[in-house]
Parts: sequence; C-alpha cells; structure tokens
Amino acid sequence: MNPDASAQALASIEVDLAPVEVGQAITVMWRGKPIFIRHRTDKEIEEAKEVPMSELRDQDARNPNVDANAPATDANRTAEGKEPWLIMIGICTHLGCIPKGQAPGDNKGEYGGWFCPCHGSQYDTAGRIRKGPAPENLWIPPYEFTSDTKIKIG
Repeated sequence: MNPDASAQALASIEVDLAPVEVGQAITVMWRGKPIFIRHRTDKEIEEAKEVPMSELRDQDARNPNVDANAPATDANRTAEGKEPWLIMIGICTHLGCIPKGQAPGDNKGEYGGWFCPCHGSQYDTAGRIRKGPAPENLWIPPYEFTSDTKIKIG
C-alpha cells in the first residue's frame, strides 16, 4: 500500500528563489494549492514587526515549521535568518478563495498584504488576518531552505 513514484513526486517541490527580486512575488503550485512566495521589502518587514499582538485577530502562527503554540509574530511566520521570504498557502481561510496581492497592481488591501475580494478579508505583510470574515491567518506550508536561494516545500 505504498504510494507510487508519481504520488511521491507531488509530495514536495523545490523552488529556486534567485530570480525573485525584492518586492516581487511568485505563485507556485504544491499539492494542488497555490503557494504565495513574496520577497518582502524592508518596509514590509518593519510594518509586520510593529503590529502589536493585541491587534491580531488570530494569534496563532499557523506555521508547522515552529512550535505548535507559537504566537503569530513576524519572526514565527518566516524562517530564522530568512525574514525577507514569506512563504504561505494562498487560500483565504474564510471560504477557500484566492486572495489578490501577488501580481503588480493587485489590490493589497489596507494592510499592504493580500485582499480577498469575495468577502473582504484583508491580510497584512506577514499574511495575518486583520479585517473581514476570515477566521485564521494564511497558513504556512512545511518548507526548508536547502541553500541560500532554494527551498523545498513539503
């Protein structure tokens, strides 16, 4: 009852981040889900760090790469030493829509992150829910940096 090679191949993907410049975002697919990867600017990182935990609707990091009870600080939403890289599952936690904010010119909402136009959920530059009906932060997939410019998701 072991999975065949084609199923195992879908279990993880490698992504080369070298071509992604500061301020750019890309979307890759993993297990049929869009994965948002943003190379955040210093301003985006500082904005995320300055948000008091008391202002967050969901205070769980939603990151399987850190302790299960970790708070939703910016540091707990990224990999240590790789804070400019934000890697999230790009599915709104309200009803499963795909938020806008990846492409240039997209509406990023009031918090500069992502905006789900279907029902108005707004996420900040760390992917944390700040406004609207979504109950949780955007989830972080299991991932690891395999080099300075490559990640393995899954």
